[in-house]
Amino acid sequence: MTYAKDVPAADTALASELRTTVMRLARRLRSQRADTSLSLSQIAALGTLDRHGPLTPGELAAHERVQPPSMTRVVAALELAGMVTRTDHPTDRRQVLVAVSPEGRALLRDDRRRRDAWLAQRMRDLDPADLEVLRQAARVLDRLADA
Repeated sequence: MTYAKDVPAADTALASELRTTVMRLARRLRSQRADTSLSLSQIAALGTLDRHGPLTPGELAAHERVQPPSMTRVVAALELAGMVTRTDHPTDRRQVLVAVSPEGRALLRDDRRRRDAWLAQRMRDLDPADLEVLRQAARVLDRLADA
């Protein structure tokens, strides 16, 4: 594991500024949620299922980087809310697959549309050069998120 003392000060300062900015932007985007009946963990799990397709609860936990018992609770709440469905695993009778239900997909679509509109509205004030920087940064940030 790398510690701050092993990283150049300029890199640490950039990391701190980036962390703060990303957290502020995430907070602003979260404030645009119209439906707050689901927790952020539940929304994140639903989004992962939407992106990756049906997963076992264990696979979903790995994607979300949480412990399987925590994901079991998240999946149970999502199922109770009608946001996901469970089906038998095709090759392992001990497992189930969890998938986004039509209701869950509609909730995600509406949530994303609202937050995308909010962000797009703010980006309208940026000049083309700043927009290009954001296009490039989005790819870099995506790689950082997957690291």
